[in-house]
Amino acid sequence: MKIISYNVNGIRAALKKEWLNWIGAVSPDVICLQEIKAHPEQLELGVFEEAGYHHAWFPAVKKGYSGVAVLSKKRPDHIELGMGIDAYDDEGRVIRADFGDLSVMSAYFPSGTSGDERQAFKIGFLDDFQRYIDTLKKKRPNLVVVGDYNICHTSIDIHNPINNANASGFKPEERLWIGEFIDSGFVDSFRQFNPEPHNYTWWSQRGGARDKNLGWRIDYQMVSEPLAKSMKRALILPEARHSDHCPTLLELA
Repeated sequence: MKIISYNVNGIRAALKKEWLNWIGAVSPDVICLQEIKAHPEQLELGVFEEAGYHHAWFPAVKKGYSGVAVLSKKRPDHIELGMGIDAYDDEGRVIRADFGDLSVMSAYFPSGTSGDERQAFKIGFLDDFQRYIDTLKKKRPNLVVVGDYNICHTSIDIHNPINNANASGFKPEERLWIGEFIDSGFVDSFRQFNPEPHNYTWWSQRGGARDKNLGWRIDYQMVSEPLAKSMKRALILPEARHSDHCPTLLELA
């Protein structure tokens, strides 16, 4: 199974940049999207079906904001929308697709960059998400949790760790959380295959940051430990330019 995770920063905008042609070339089995910024009725859904994909959408209540989706060549046995917590579900943060005993989750973690209130919301989400996953793993142990975590884990995941030491997305408590999340039974698939610095998944749209590769690695494909032996490769695909993020790829045997 080949899984692509992609914060598209607006699926309608990505489609105008020939995103579907790119998908056709890569041919993933499962596509997990974040920040779709659209409701299904705002989309021409037939284009996804013509491309060979079943699709499930979980938009935010607020139009033009947040939202996640899963597209797959094989029809999922079950789709789970949300975490069961209205504050997060109203923002379209989590969707899960089950394929036999394998579960693939697309998650869009909150950003705290707009101020203290949203940073506090983000920290609350992290705590609640960990509890949710701890419970879910008991019945769905073969779990892949992909998406935009809005956190850089270590200093090699960010282009300027010193100046960004207290920035949302690299705060000590956020970095501690992602380390504890991994310790709770997950593998950071990209780091399993590539320990090198200067590999990023998001770049500011200011100052030519992407061309200079001044970025942050905030998009992950976390694989539960029972599945770790099935990992064949994990990549970041910075050549894809449909968004201020780039996609990540995970291949399971």
